[in-house]
Order: sequence, then structure tokens, then C-alpha cells
Amino acid sequence: MVSPLKSQEQLKRVGDKFYKEHGVEFIAVDYRSGGGTQDQSRVTKEQQLYRQDYCGCIYGLTMQREQQNKLMDEMFSPLSRKTLPASIEERLELYTKRNELEDQGIPYKILKEKFLNYREFSCKLIKGKKEIIPAYALSYSTLPRKRAQGKIEFTHENVHYFNRDEIIFISRSYYNDFFNTKYANITELIYNPLSFEEEQKLRFHICSSHYNLSPIIVVEEPITSKLTLHLDSKIYEDTREKLIVL
Repeated sequence: MVSPLKSQEQLKRVGDKFYKEHGVEFIAVDYRSGGGTQDQSRVTKEQQLYRQDYCGCIYGLTMQREQQNKLMDEMFSPLSRKTLPASIEERLELYTKRNELEDQGIPYKILKEKFLNYREFSCKLIKGKKEIIPAYALSYSTLPRKRAQGKIEFTHENVHYFNRDEIIFISRSYYNDFFNTKYANITELIYNPLSFEEEQKLRFHICSSHYNLSPIIVVEEPITSKLTLHLDSKIYEDTREKLIVL
């Protein structure tokens, strides 16, 4: 009833109809009068409360994300259970920490920041015509046409460079050595990856840039024969919340 985008008359008619059919009274309160909408916005900022930017239904979310040219990523999570930037899981972690600070009386501030977000939908590597090779794509790996075919043509310091689309291959042992981890196979890495932030350290180590978007693919061992990489991912401008302890 407080939203300036909703028809109060329509809401009241539906509420009255519900009352007649089910006997549960709908109390229509005009929260907008007297600057109610502005007060809501003010209190939200003062108390540093999370304010959802859509009504809550799938239709509102779909329309909102289409207008923003953003993914409707509230509706899915990775099989790996990795906490992704600007995800519901990240937001829950932030507000859990915020509640702990509130209980301890520690001052804090929640700020918003713009950043380049990333979501991967699928990654499949095929050797020859149909042999599927276990493969893991590092965060921010992008392939504009979602498919590339070729061979590894150059190797330097155990980093293997493909002859198409700036694709890079590294071995599982290279990944383990860099992070001092003990992944036994690629499947284990797929379902239990390191954090988004940790993976960026490896990307910077290989590419010497925080802005590199080349696909970096982890495999058991480099493959010299013909390969086909299918990689469906998306990069988009987004906003996330950041908690600062004062």
C-alpha cells in the first residue's frame, strides 16, 4: 500500500472481495499520505535496512531485471554452492554479520558499490568429436560466441595457450600448486571451488591484469589434440552492498 507504483483503489477492491469470500478483513491504510513514502525511504537509510527493489513476485522481478538489462539471478544458485557476488547468499552473509555487530554494539556502515558481475551457466570441453573431458572454468572466463574449436599452440611456464579466442589451459596440479590445495580430480574442483575472490588472484598471476576476461580452463593434463570448448557465461554491470566496520 505504500508503493507509489501501485493502484490503491485496485488493491482495496481485491481486499474487499477477499473479505466477502473468506471472511478475513482487509484493512486498507493510506501509507502514502503525509509523506509516508518519503518517511519509509528515510527510515530505511537511517537504519541501514535492506530494501528489495521489486514487489516480490516473479512477474515484478522479470520486468524489473529486463528494464535493468540484468540477469534474474535471484532465481538460481550454482551447484557448487559457491557464494557469488551480489547473490542472495552473499546478502544473507552480510546481514548476518551486520546483526552480530548490532548485538555487540559495534558501529558499522553499509555502502553500495558498482562492479562487473559474472555468471557461468555451462562449461563443456570435448576432445575430438565426442569425448567429454572434465574441465573447470575460472571466474570471468568469457567466450563471445559460446563455442571455440582449435588446438593448444604455445606453452610457457606450464600455461598453455589455445589458437582461438585467447583461451588458456592450466593443469590441476598447476592450480593445486598455486593455491596449496589438494584437489584429487577436476570433478572435486567443480563441486567445491575456492571463493570468487581467491580465483581472481590466479587470473592476475597468469594474465597480469584485473580486467582480463580470457577463458582460463583447468583440466587434468594439457591435451594436444583437437578440442571444442562450449562456454556459456555472462558479464554485466551490477550493484552490491559492502559492510564497513567503523
